[in-house]
Amino acid sequence: MHANDDDDRMTRWEQRTEVPLALASLLFLGAYAVHVLAPALPRPWHVLCLAFLIATWTAFAVDYAARWLLSGQGARFPRSHRMDALVLLLPLLRPLRVVHVYEAVQRRRERPGLDLYVRVMTYAGLSALLIGFAGSLAVYQQEHTAPGGTIRSFGDAVWWSCATLTTVGYGDVSPVTPVGRLVAAGLMGCGLALLGAVTGSFSSWLLRGFAREDGTRPPGDSPGAS
Repeated sequence: MHANDDDDRMTRWEQRTEVPLALASLLFLGAYAVHVLAPALPRPWHVLCLAFLIATWTAFAVDYAARWLLSGQGARFPRSHRMDALVLLLPLLRPLRVVHVYEAVQRRRERPGLDLYVRVMTYAGLSALLIGFAGSLAVYQQEHTAPGGTIRSFGDAVWWSCATLTTVGYGDVSPVTPVGRLVAAGLMGCGLALLGAVTGSFSSWLLRGFAREDGTRPPGDSPGAS
């Protein structure tokens, strides 16, 4: 009974904070973009951006602590919510939670609005855009003034990010700083995961379509499957 109460309280908290925190995530990314891409702005504007970044990160930390407390899981919570902890440590990944807003709205309506395969491909596409933009900002901040660096403009950073996320890796521009290379490693991993998700979902969608045309079931599909 106590576990159910904890689950209900955590669910209510997440429903109330999902949309505000998703908007705060986008504003966080916007403030970081202004800070990185507009160095010529007067100093008070940069101070304001930094203050906003700290304030929004504090809100993310409060949300994480509140969900930890409401979960009733104690020391098990960080282990069962590793992605949340990673997003808290790397706040540029926080905008990825925006893709959960649609799910939260659909849960309230108690019915899915899109086919599973379409949702996976849509979320993967949104995630790729957000990760690519955040990665471009991070690597540009570290690389554009680095000695011997090849990423000198934000356009170079976007091109490099696209090549890295798609696992093409032309090699015409590449990071030379430790932080830039760490960002590159993260983008490589995200690119492989996203491509795998999209490819697998698209293949399953094609198999299901061909199976319907042939009057057969796709492999692994059971009569009771939805």
